Amino acid sequence: MTVTVLAYGAGNVASVQFALERLGATVRLASDPTEVAEAERLILPGVGHAAYAMDRLRALGLAETIAGFPRPLLGVCLGQQLLFEATDEGGNTPMLRLIPGRVRSLPPNPALPVPHMGWSKLSIDRDDPLLEGLETDAWAYFVHAFVCPDGGATIARADYGGPVPAVVRSRNRWGCQFHPERSSQTGARILRNFLELPA
Repeated sequence: MTVTVLAYGAGNVASVQFALERLGATVRLASDPTEVAEAERLILPGVGHAAYAMDRLRALGLAETIAGFPRPLLGVCLGQQLLFEATDEGGNTPMLRLIPGRVRSLPPNPALPVPHMGWSKLSIDRDDPLLEGLETDAWAYFVHAFVCPDGGATIARADYGGPVPAVVRSRNRWGCQFHPERSSQTGARILRNFLELPA
C-alpha cells in the first residue's frame, strides 16, 4: 500500500507518516504538483491557520492539483476544513471549494473551552468504507477552534455544545476533523480503511 502525504509546510506530516508506516504503508512525502497528481492516494494534513495553509498550497501550485485529484483523498484536521468553500478564519479565506459550505468558529460556551481539545465520542450517521469496522463507542482526539458546516457531506459527528462534523465525504474526498494519527485504535482503523480504498 502506497500513500502520498502532502508536505507543504502547514501540516503534522511526521506523525501522520509514522502512523501510516505502523500500518505497513509505503509513505511518499510530496509537494511537487506532478508527483502529487500521479499519487495512488493522497492525504492533506493541516495544522495552524487556514489562510496560511491556502497560501502555501497556491504558492506551490497544489490547489488545482488537489481539486482535480481523481483518486482517494483524505483531509486531516485543518485539511478537512480546507476541502470546503471558505472559512471565517482570517476574515474571509477562500479554500479548495470541493465541498459546499463555510467553516465558522466554534461558538463560545462557558462550559466548553475553545479550542475543542481532547477526546470525543463519534456518532456514525451512515455507512461508509472509511468507517468500516468502527465500534459503536469509538472515540477520537480533536484539536480545533473552527467547525465545518453540518450538511449532506457529514457521515459522522461528535458533540461539543452542538454537532461537530467529525467525518465528511464528497465523492472520492474524505475529511476527518480529528487527528486519526493520535486517535488510538479508532484512528488506526480509519487510516487502514483509507489505505484499502480502491485507487
